[in-house]
Parts: sequence; structure tokens; C-alpha cells
Amino acid sequence: MAEAEGRRYPFKGIEEIDRDVLETFPYEHPEREAVVTIETEEFSAVCPYSGLPDSGMLRIAYVPSDRCVELKSFKYYLVSFRDVGIYQEHAAAVIFEDLQALLAPRWIRLELDYRVRGGIRTVVTLEKGERPVAWGPPGR
Repeated sequence: MAEAEGRRYPFKGIEEIDRDVLETFPYEHPEREAVVTIETEEFSAVCPYSGLPDSGMLRIAYVPSDRCVELKSFKYYLVSFRDVGIYQEHAAAVIFEDLQALLAPRWIRLELDYRVRGGIRTVVTLEKGERPVAWGPPGR
């Protein structure tokens, strides 16, 4: 429970993020530099300062090494953020770090583009590894 601007809004701590639900499956073509892209417009969490909901577009692209994330498990993982009080920058970093630990991809890029609230748009981008040729130059 947090108190913001004289009001009390219940939300959970980051320990409630359900990493255990994440599953993978073997990538059968590790010799190929395939870019796997995942997008959702339904990412949501709670601002720990105001207690108000935040939502945005989450885009992930990665080149698998030997495994891929199973999408239903990834959806359940993302749903576990809904009631968690976490700053936008931290949400992006947590997802990025969890996917790196789960997949050990050759390359990964995450972009979390939050909806405008109060006239301010926030976009958090993280990237690690050698950018694949198929993905193109930086800035894409």
C-alpha cells in the first residue's frame, strides 16, 4: 500500500514479479541469425510515486542462441507486473535482465514505449550483443 498525494493506492512490490512462470523451447537452427520479434500493446504496471497505472507498448527483438521464450509463459510473466509498483525505467531493466538470464541470446533489444500521461512520453531502450545484419543499422 502506498500513499500518494493524500490518497492510498494498493500495489505490490517487485518481489511479486513471477519469473518462475517463464519457459523456453529449444531453437533448432542456432547456426542461423534469425531475429525473433515480440510486441504487445498491453504492458502495464503501477507507478510507485502516484499509485496510478502505467501502460505501454513493449517491443523485444532477439537472436536466439539455443532456446526461445515460450509465448504463453511470457504473457503470464508480463501479467504479473500489473499490480507491481515499479518505475518505467526499472520495469524495462527487469524484463531485459530476466530475458537475458533465461535465453542467453546472441543479441537482444528491448523498447518500452509508455503511453503519454501528463504530457510526457517515456521510451526506454536497452540493447546488448552484436546487432544482427538482418536488423539493420542503429536507430531502427
